[in-house]
Amino acid sequence: MKINHAILHILDFDSAVNVMSARELDLDTRAVRSFVTSHLRRARTSADNKRGSFAESSAFAAELKAFLFGDRDFIDLSQQIAEFFAGELAKADKAESTDILVADFDDDDDVRWFAILLMGSRMAFMHEVAREGGEVRNDIARHYAILPSPSQKVSSYALVRASSMEIFYQDKKRKIAGEDTMIIPDGLLQCSTGVSGKEVIETVTRIVAEVAEEHGANTAVALARAKEVVCERVEEDEEIAPWDLADEIFEDEPAMRERFETQMREERLPEHVPVERVQVERAAVRNHKIRTDTGIEITFPAEMLRNTEYVQFVNEPNGLISIELKNIGSIENR
Repeated sequence: MKINHAILHILDFDSAVNVMSARELDLDTRAVRSFVTSHLRRARTSADNKRGSFAESSAFAAELKAFLFGDRDFIDLSQQIAEFFAGELAKADKAESTDILVADFDDDDDVRWFAILLMGSRMAFMHEVAREGGEVRNDIARHYAILPSPSQKVSSYALVRASSMEIFYQDKKRKIAGEDTMIIPDGLLQCSTGVSGKEVIETVTRIVAEVAEEHGANTAVALARAKEVVCERVEEDEEIAPWDLADEIFEDEPAMRERFETQMREERLPEHVPVERVQVERAAVRNHKIRTDTGIEITFPAEMLRNTEYVQFVNEPNGLISIELKNIGSIENR
């Protein structure tokens, strides 16, 4: 990752003092560079990112384009962004001190992004060393301006892909001027809001499990098939069309297919949802994990559960289920 610009502005509602930086962060300092890089990478690769697109009337889109084309100063734009959040968050029913990290960076695939991260300050206890009567005294003090650690998830941020102006974001509702508000998509960006690829995958797999259970089918096999189909679709064109999955997941079960489509309509999922390949490469999608009532846990590659040469579920006459693992060349203890 290459960070082109990064700056931090402080909105301190405890002391009622906001500090807008006039200089960028010193990225030559290892600790600073590591902190910023960790948070940008975590935001860029999060499976929970929702997608959005700017409204034609978005004032921010015009300002951002001016910066990307070299007609707007980075520091000036970042200060304007921080001033916007200062004004909005000050009207919140519960004003929380927040640091605004703004960055222009190239990710590991050399794709350029503009990032805005709202980093809520938290309270923490720290040790202090003082002298009293000529003697050293160690004490405990409360500090309020503690930033999220590099491994901690930030709940509100936006990333804009420079080449396409496509938006990736996460946010939470805040009570501002008495109304529930999503301050990033509705306030700053003025963009459409959508669902994340992760939410769509979770919804599809949940419905598949419910439909399989309703019809007395093997939920493990049905879920594995759903994950397999999702992976194939994303590998082809980084997109899921939820409505088109039924024919493949329940290809030989028309009643289950019809029930699946009914529940999909009730969920009101969009017809097409972009999903990055990196999201289906995660173990939770590529693999399927089951736990038996006897406490045994088994994890399978999703595509194997349809291949009876390797895994087979057998319904016993007594109503119990047996699982056969076949053609095993070796076993590794973990």
